[in-house]
Amino acid sequence: MTKLQRIFSLLAVAIFVCGLTVCSKTSFLLLITLTHEGTKALLPEQKPLALLCIGCSLIAPSVLVLLKSCWKTGDKTTKLPRKTTTALVLFFDFSVSVGVAGLAIVVMPHLDIITNVTVLNSVAVLSVLLQVVTQCIAKKGNSFLIPSIITFIIIFVGYSSLLVLSIMKDPKDVNMALWVGLAVGGSILASFSWLQNYFKLICENNSSIFLKGLLKDMTKCQNILHIMSSFLRIVVTTCVLGACIPLTKTNWDIVSSIPGQEKRIILILIGVQLISSALCHWFALAACKIQAIRRCFISVLYMASMAVMALFIIPVIFYYQDYRINLDTTEHINFTSYSNMLMEKRYQSLSGNMFLQLVLDVTRTLCYLDMFNIGLMTGVAVSWWIGLGLATLYICYSKILCMYKTQNQFMRSLYDGAFIEQSLLLNTQFDIHTNNRTNRFRENGMTAMVYLCSTMWHETNNEMKDNLISLFRLDRYRPKTEPKFKDFTFEAHIYFDDAFENVEGNQGCHLNKYAKNLIKILSEVYGTFINTDDSFFGNREQIPDWKILKTPYGGRLVVTMPHGNDILVHFKDKELIRIKKRSSLVMYLYYLLDWKLMTNHNRNFQEGQNENDLSNKILKMKKNTYLLALDGDTGFLPTDLQLLIDHLKMYPRVGSASGRIHPTGTGPAVWFQKFEYAAYHWFQKTSEHMFGSMLCSPGSCSLFRAEALMDDNVMEKFSTKSTEPKHYIQYDQGEDRFLTTLLLKQGWTVEYIDASNSYSTVPQNLKELCNQRRRWVPTTLVNTINLLSFTDKVSQRNSFMSTLYIFYQRFALFSVIVTPATTSFFIAGILSFLLNIHFAVALVIAVIPPAIYVGLCFKLKEDTQITVAAVLSTFYAFVMSVMTMTSVGSMMKEQTILTPSSIYVIPMQLFCILGAVMHPQEFSVLFYALFYIIFLPSADILLFIYAMVNMNCIYWGTRETKLADGTPNPAVNPQTVEPQKCWITELQKLSCGVELQEDSLSEEEGNYWKMLQDTFLQPFKNDKETNEKKQNDLQEFRNKISFWFFLLNVLWLLFLLIIKVFDIFPILIKIKIKETRGNPQTEYEDFTFFLGPVLLLFLQFIGMLCYRVYNFIDYTALLDTEAEQQNWKKKQS
Repeated sequence: MTKLQRIFSLLAVAIFVCGLTVCSKTSFLLLITLTHEGTKALLPEQKPLALLCIGCSLIAPSVLVLLKSCWKTGDKTTKLPRKTTTALVLFFDFSVSVGVAGLAIVVMPHLDIITNVTVLNSVAVLSVLLQVVTQCIAKKGNSFLIPSIITFIIIFVGYSSLLVLSIMKDPKDVNMALWVGLAVGGSILASFSWLQNYFKLICENNSSIFLKGLLKDMTKCQNILHIMSSFLRIVVTTCVLGACIPLTKTNWDIVSSIPGQEKRIILILIGVQLISSALCHWFALAACKIQAIRRCFISVLYMASMAVMALFIIPVIFYYQDYRINLDTTEHINFTSYSNMLMEKRYQSLSGNMFLQLVLDVTRTLCYLDMFNIGLMTGVAVSWWIGLGLATLYICYSKILCMYKTQNQFMRSLYDGAFIEQSLLLNTQFDIHTNNRTNRFRENGMTAMVYLCSTMWHETNNEMKDNLISLFRLDRYRPKTEPKFKDFTFEAHIYFDDAFENVEGNQGCHLNKYAKNLIKILSEVYGTFINTDDSFFGNREQIPDWKILKTPYGGRLVVTMPHGNDILVHFKDKELIRIKKRSSLVMYLYYLLDWKLMTNHNRNFQEGQNENDLSNKILKMKKNTYLLALDGDTGFLPTDLQLLIDHLKMYPRVGSASGRIHPTGTGPAVWFQKFEYAAYHWFQKTSEHMFGSMLCSPGSCSLFRAEALMDDNVMEKFSTKSTEPKHYIQYDQGEDRFLTTLLLKQGWTVEYIDASNSYSTVPQNLKELCNQRRRWVPTTLVNTINLLSFTDKVSQRNSFMSTLYIFYQRFALFSVIVTPATTSFFIAGILSFLLNIHFAVALVIAVIPPAIYVGLCFKLKEDTQITVAAVLSTFYAFVMSVMTMTSVGSMMKEQTILTPSSIYVIPMQLFCILGAVMHPQEFSVLFYALFYIIFLPSADILLFIYAMVNMNCIYWGTRETKLADGTPNPAVNPQTVEPQKCWITELQKLSCGVELQEDSLSEEEGNYWKMLQDTFLQPFKNDKETNEKKQNDLQEFRNKISFWFFLLNVLWLLFLLIIKVFDIFPILIKIKIKETRGNPQTEYEDFTFFLGPVLLLFLQFIGMLCYRVYNFIDYTALLDTEAEQQNWKKKQS
């Protein structure tokens, strides 16, 4: 099945590339034919329109590059080039634009169709010469030196043959010799377009400081240079057009008065040429990206010229033979006689048939051909065709990595509409070292090290089991024992928060019930995986001994999994070290990246090893070390982790990557979150990935690059102790978003890989959901505002955060902040329609419940607030349910979807359906969409208000277990538990037959942990006065933020009301309803307010569409690579 999918995809891409290339070339040459001096399809005064269309086809690629470069300069990282660089680049671009415009606009209209087809292949002449020069300078990798020399000779022979042919055709025709000479000169000037492809290699293999500085300046300032060169090409092409077409008012009137049929044909040709050229360029890049460079790129483009020539010659031959057969005479008629003697008669009989007129125009351009000229012309065509093939032969041996960015494969983002296939072939990067091919799956010789870090607290048994099973699966997927794999190895760490408790009547501290459950589940899962290959009644293997250590922060359990990889369980004691999730992240960031990665190198440096060697070794270690952040309830498959690792290996500026998170659980709250998560990943994450960078890499399952985490002002800033109210919300309540914000500020990008899946348990009831969003909503707003407030700094360091993307994020942020007001306005529209009341009255009714809930949230306890929210949610759900049923009834009654009720529901449903169609593997999630839409107003209004009013509550809120005063922990009964020395002896009894070998930390590591505790992780002090001050500060901060939040929503609500009632702005969307109850009535509804959310959703849909297209390309590229990759890895092992 995989092979069939691969074959079908390659066939489709090849057909698109071939068809679009032929369409682009054919339409361009037909426009050239319409401007030929001997054409009869257009009158002489009408030909300037065709010339203008030719100019448009030449200018269009430069316009696209100009727009793209202007977009890229929005990130403010582009520098102005030096005057010398600017002068040289513009000189060569001026030469190219003069050559291309002169060849296409001035010369080609005077040549025959065969010459026009073949002369375009001669633009490889300078590329071949530069290939020879580059390989001679490099003095290595000269496998293509001799073919390049032969190619240059062949192209030179083609030029000579063309000149001889032009002289022999009519020795007295000086003009034709001039046109041919200009064609040769124009093709040589046009060949300078790909000078950059070889200039880089020449500079790298040359000791000239000037050339190296020039290359460096061109690379840093390429966006500005592209803008200048594109603008120059547009100006030069326009000037050449102006010189050939003196469009006075009278001439322009004649051009604009072309009859409808001729004008329609010309406009169709230019439309086909522009669209097919752009699409051909895109599909050609896709062919390279899917690893089909030989089958769908070079071979297809190479045959394009022959296909186009056949399209022009076959109709001519067909009509010539038809004429000879129908001729009532025995006289021999050759092709020249047919062209010269009978053309006028045929034109008279074919008046009005545009296609046949074009065929005869092509025939007229070939009237000079006889047997000798045909042979010579064939030689010219074949020599240039072979020359182009040999000049681009190196593409077949190019080193292309799987899912490699095409911008690294092609030197310029520009294509030429005049010679689309030549520009694509010659623009492919030339590599001297083509004889030293490396495997496309191997980034470098080092094995990547991946640290898996799970944070646990009060997870259930099933949640911990899912997490541990994922680790044991990965142990079997990448064993440390035989067979070994060299792509990556791993080590798993579990950081268990607040794992100890004091038991009355016992000495020392003991593990709490959650930590004990983890030990039991670990033993159970270990036994399952170690005996998977044994029969049920066979001898079952025993679990090997585990190590247990006392540490300055509590304790550590070291478990070696069946295939040699280790799990280290770190039990944290709140009396010794700070607890909560961010502190766990600080622990493993410093322990894994500072202690394990840097300490040995620092020791070697102190012993006198070479500093440069150590620096290079440290840099390699940073680049090949990754951290997978996990929640304790997250499960994943090894292939999902493999996708994330491959992505970070491929793109060195990606600081973090995450995949699709699937919520697990049961109940209405989970149903709501299933579709909410799906829509969030489908639309928001994909659009952020395509437009710039994700703003949050979720802590439940994200792979981080060690080099990014160890960058300046990342780990140090992340470890900052919270001292202000904003810190508690920004740092502690959303540690994953805070860490992502720090990475973005340092210039790293965060990307989304939807092919990688993970499964995480979500809140199962309304209370847990509200408490979760109480953390998420404020920290999202605070971190986003903090990031957007440093736009200049962020855009200077991060090229992915362009000005337009920052504007998009500001627009999205504003839409999120005014969500309660927009949703209330939406509810008012529903009530106005359902109750048939004035909109102002409906708005008052819609605002009353949120206003009451705001007041109650400031007065009532949190549990009571959630109860009130549940009651009000029932009201909103009833309104949305009635609205949905009314929409269906109204559409059936009016026989149209444009009804006041359906106009609210249909856009959301349409986007949901399209999102599900674009993700067919998740189509079943669509069944939760109706439930999501019904309760969406409750989430947008009530849940939002609850989160904002209770932002001063900084406890976690989920998985909390509160005991009544004086109630002992149910896990341990002091009357039945015998006195024990400490938790180690207790753990010995709970190990289920596993021997625990007590060990100790080295003195050096123990001192490191003490230093880390003193610096960043001192335990929280239960100081009543300090806690009261912190709560007062948080409450004051809450009041300040809530005031501005609710004031902004009120102002936005009034603004929308004024627009609707007083009709200040033009109504953007109107619908008309006719009712047959007595007299027809017309009803208009203004949906101007609705355009903000719909516009945001539409932009996200465009981002999702682009993402899925590129995702499909990546999927196609990987279809047949798994077997090859596995074979390579077996050879390496």
